[in-house]
Amino acid sequence: MLETGRAMKPRLSFLLLSLVASVPILLSSPSRLRPRSQNEQAKGAYLGFDRNIYPGDEAMKTLRRDFAFTGYWLSPPPQGKASTWAGRRDFLRSLGFGFLVLYRARAERELKNTSMAESLGKADARATAQAAKREGFPTNTVIFLDIEEGGRLSPSYDSYIQGWLWTLTQIGYRGGFYCSGIPVGEDAKTAITTTEDIGDLLSRESRPFTLWAFNDLCPPSPGCTFPDKPPSPALSGTRNADVWQYAQSPRRRDRTAHCAPGYHSDGNCYAPGDTDHAWFLDLDSANSPDPSNGR
Repeated sequence: MLETGRAMKPRLSFLLLSLVASVPILLSSPSRLRPRSQNEQAKGAYLGFDRNIYPGDEAMKTLRRDFAFTGYWLSPPPQGKASTWAGRRDFLRSLGFGFLVLYRARAERELKNTSMAESLGKADARATAQAAKREGFPTNTVIFLDIEEGGRLSPSYDSYIQGWLWTLTQIGYRGGFYCSGIPVGEDAKTAITTTEDIGDLLSRESRPFTLWAFNDLCPPSPGCTFPDKPPSPALSGTRNADVWQYAQSPRRRDRTAHCAPGYHSDGNCYAPGDTDHAWFLDLDSANSPDPSNGR
């Protein structure tokens, strides 16, 4: 099966999306979100990418011309059986890449009740830390739990997230969440994003966390573009996001119909240096050239 970036994940169910897509849903300011340093605020955003399958050493040399950081899977990606990124950290670090370190979360259907979900979250946190140590990532690396569910999460999923975050930070790593910043309609008057739901859940916790928001709706997304000044994560619709995934491969035409030209005719997004259109990508901006602090 061809690799399709994060587009291989199950499609999010956007109930009443046509009614709410233009509504700016901003995340309230959870007190435990990691505060941004003055240097991060002053320097602006940095451009990066992520994809499920490692494109190869020569490809990464080419992609380094256009990108400051790269995604890095500790676990198998969605629909994958192994991480093809394993063992590549030192090489990518030698090229000057920063990192977005990822670990795949459980699917909702695997979490039968809150007690089971919390236990699975703790177990997955230990597996996350073991994988990070095996790959050479230092303590205090921010590891993003890849959440494929959209809208408001269930009580069981809340317990899973809390178990994962608490256990991971006790081991010495920092937790983050890749999740949707696209509004999902719950009824004719109510919409919520997963970033907002997680922020509300964890704002009362004593553990810091980081948000990586996905939102490829145009606007606010600029689409498959590579501006000299990458778009700030603050423009993603999630006010406290430190990372913004603003384009996916392949594009979802219902969400990207109003994007500026840039997607290839096959629907994918390719880097300017990839003249052969060999490695389709998801595009990210971040407040740091090393969003996971993984160097």
